[in-house]
Amino acid sequence: MHPKVHAAANPDKPAFIMAYSGETVTYGELDARSNQGAHLFRSLGLKPGDAVAYFLDNNPRYYELLWAAQRSGLRFTCLSSKLTAGEVEYIVKDCNAKVFVTSAALADAAHEVAPLIPGVKLYMVGGAEAPFESFEDARAAFPTTPIGDETAGQAMLYSSGTTGRPKGVKRAGALDPAIDAVNGLTMMGQALYGWTPDTVYLSPAPLYHAAPLGWSMAVHALGGTVVMMERFNAEDALAFIEKYKVTSAQWVPTHFVRMLKLPEEARARHDLSSLKAVFHAAAPCPVPVKEQMIAWWGPIIHEYYAGTEGNGFCAISSPEWLEHKGSVGRGMTAQVKICDEDGEPLPPRAEGLVFFAGGGEFEYHGDPKKTAESRNKHGWTTLGDVGWVDEEGYLYLTDRKSFMIISGGVNIYPQEIENLFVTHPKVADVAVVGAPDEEMGEKVVAVIQPADWAEAGDELRNELMAFARANLSHVKAPRQLDFMQELPRHPTGKLYKRLIRDAYWGKEGSRIV
Repeated sequence: MHPKVHAAANPDKPAFIMAYSGETVTYGELDARSNQGAHLFRSLGLKPGDAVAYFLDNNPRYYELLWAAQRSGLRFTCLSSKLTAGEVEYIVKDCNAKVFVTSAALADAAHEVAPLIPGVKLYMVGGAEAPFESFEDARAAFPTTPIGDETAGQAMLYSSGTTGRPKGVKRAGALDPAIDAVNGLTMMGQALYGWTPDTVYLSPAPLYHAAPLGWSMAVHALGGTVVMMERFNAEDALAFIEKYKVTSAQWVPTHFVRMLKLPEEARARHDLSSLKAVFHAAAPCPVPVKEQMIAWWGPIIHEYYAGTEGNGFCAISSPEWLEHKGSVGRGMTAQVKICDEDGEPLPPRAEGLVFFAGGGEFEYHGDPKKTAESRNKHGWTTLGDVGWVDEEGYLYLTDRKSFMIISGGVNIYPQEIENLFVTHPKVADVAVVGAPDEEMGEKVVAVIQPADWAEAGDELRNELMAFARANLSHVKAPRQLDFMQELPRHPTGKLYKRLIRDAYWGKEGSRIV
């Protein structure tokens, strides 16, 4: 379905609520404002297939902009609010955006961007100053009725750039151009998580990322209510579950780690009984972390493995996971294939590159080389992850191929080491990378963000090195351990590991602080 359907049937129902401010926008208001936005886009000459770029924080106007583009047939690219002006310039130009919308909260960066993107129409929400026009004021001049040529638009999001320049992910076009065509994620939410129009969905992550964007729009398609956190805070998230009687939510493992490290009294003071099914993705979850979450919240925690590319989807429930600890599930929309370097399938429990066969088609915008590299000779597609499957078809991820460390000819995957360190009570976050070593080629380096920065020093270093040696084989134990006050982690949970690794390889502009 589509928000317009729910606006007609139940116009006063909240479509979304801003968690901290409590600002509520009903389905009737969302429909009217997205219609006005669609008229504004048409008045600017935008036609189906054209692109708009949104550079926003978690702002109450975000969903209105998304649905305006969706019902106008536009490609909408959502940019991380953490990007520099140069990074924003690159994406806006690369996606061929004709309109750029930002928010007053990002005004400093936006004003740096403006002169870099000549010819692009500039708008700002939440207050505007030249050269930006007020989007709300411009939109208000148009009717609240639909445009005459509605057709379905879709997102073209960019990879997070953790290993290089981000690329736009262009999925195969929708077979049905109707704006209220079946939403695949809505169906997935109903089938896996028991979603209904009564679902209250907490979105704790930045909306520009594929998962919160896709899942929350899927809730709107179903007619549920989204509660969007303007920013993430572990205890506040628990409080909002209680306050808004949240039934479902999507998390990343970093959220779990931060909630688990809250004082026991903080964890216990909030009523979480409204939760019916939550799910997590985006990064591998250490087994002890997930065990603790299931013990705390019960067997309502689901996991999935997928990418912005939409080429496959694996899923696993809590009962399944307890029987297959560490797995990210079995393929639901495509067959999981583990392949060797020649692209040939491997037997169960053999480690190799993870491919999907028979899944959704995609390409990397303007990069036929990268598109070709994502396929093997069978036409199967990969996200670049390494893993293996068991005899029942459950997938276990080892790590990203690009993060593998080769030390003395031995392949070492950082994920296993990171999963160990994050369980230590004095560790807030960790990244493990390979650094140059004259004898071994590469050596394992652990970069630790301490829970208390005042403890960073030789005593904690020795304690953590001993902890690693007691729990890891000698080839995996770090040869070096450094401290960093805050790791460069994407708010969606992904680590900008390239930035850390480059510091050890002497890349310009990179450093460990």
